[in-house]
Amino acid sequence: MKITIEKDEQAFDTAAAWRIIGQMLRKPNAVIGLSTGQTTGGMHKIVSDIYRQYPFDVSKVTIFNVDELTNLDRSYPGSCYTMIYEQLVKHLGIPEENFIMPPTMSDDFERECRIFDQRLAVRGGVDLQMLGIGFNGHIGINQPGTPFESTTWVSPMDPIFEARVRRETGVGPDYPLGGLTLGIKNIMHTRHLVLAAKGQHKADIIEQALFGPVNADIPASVVQLHPNCEVLLDVAAASKVVHRLKA
Repeated sequence: MKITIEKDEQAFDTAAAWRIIGQMLRKPNAVIGLSTGQTTGGMHKIVSDIYRQYPFDVSKVTIFNVDELTNLDRSYPGSCYTMIYEQLVKHLGIPEENFIMPPTMSDDFERECRIFDQRLAVRGGVDLQMLGIGFNGHIGINQPGTPFESTTWVSPMDPIFEARVRRETGVGPDYPLGGLTLGIKNIMHTRHLVLAAKGQHKADIIEQALFGPVNADIPASVVQLHPNCEVLLDVAAASKVVHRLKA
């Protein structure tokens, strides 16, 4: 496990952006998984800005997101489809057939999970997965307690995020919400994994994930076992682990 620490948020976003661009340049038909949230918006903007200034061929690149909200319309600005499309896909001109996302509405999400897996598998699997980490250690929408052998499924959201989504969408407490997410087993099969975190609020969970025991209580701890994982941090997120790296 390689740990890279950048001096500030701007340096972090730039370094993360170049992980994505580098994969596209090295492999013109790369399959790249992204994540949404506060951690990733800046890196996506830099990718788009660099592409605008120095265009390169992305006609065969496949983009997807590690998860998607369920039972909400794609028009909701917080849907992963909308966020990834607005932040990156439309700026790069990724062909529609190469933007792989599960639907947000379905009468059979188990089927949608299988279809999502199959669409990635026929393209040779995932070359790069950019992965965020939740305050409770979740990756994708795999919450604490998710078995490491889990495959693509519909998971509950974490309570804080779910409460925010309900406020923003106006849906009541009895309306079922969740997230279709790659399972932990799927994530671990990615050829190159980048776990990215920035901000002081991520420092505690980063320490637990990287230097605590590997167990399902902290799903992100599984990255300790990945054969090709880089952990990308800014100095704030790294504040609880930097002393361990100097030891």
